[in-house]
Amino acid sequence: MQIPSPCTNAFIGKVKAPSNAELDKALGPAKKLWSQLLADLTADGIDVQEWGSSSKKLGWSLRLKHGDRIIVYLAPCQGCFRASFALGDKAVQAARQSGLPAPVIKIINEAKRYAEGTGLRLDVKTAKDAAVVKKLARIKLEN
Repeated sequence: MQIPSPCTNAFIGKVKAPSNAELDKALGPAKKLWSQLLADLTADGIDVQEWGSSSKKLGWSLRLKHGDRIIVYLAPCQGCFRASFALGDKAVQAARQSGLPAPVIKIINEAKRYAEGTGLRLDVKTAKDAAVVKKLARIKLEN
């Protein structure tokens, strides 16, 4: 799992959400991980997917929600994507006890706490990274 790094949103400055073709091009080989993660999270109870952008400077992200509750944001980058969470206290405690890899627990322990929860950003470049995001999404769904 990567600590936030050069994974920069591929759609900074765009006024419209990315098309499927633009998304495919940006993600490249990571498109397979993106698609599988979306399928897995849908099976776990994610029932809403919506593109959003809070500013042209930040680019676009896909909000994955259960009802009205945002579970995770997925931001496409060049050749990878970033998953962002705001974890409540219960979810943070559950994550610490879930058997996640030590580097991920370190990121959680060092993450900044906001009013919405503990902010967590993870770059997804491998199937192992995607598995961590899936596990964290389940934890957030349950907590």
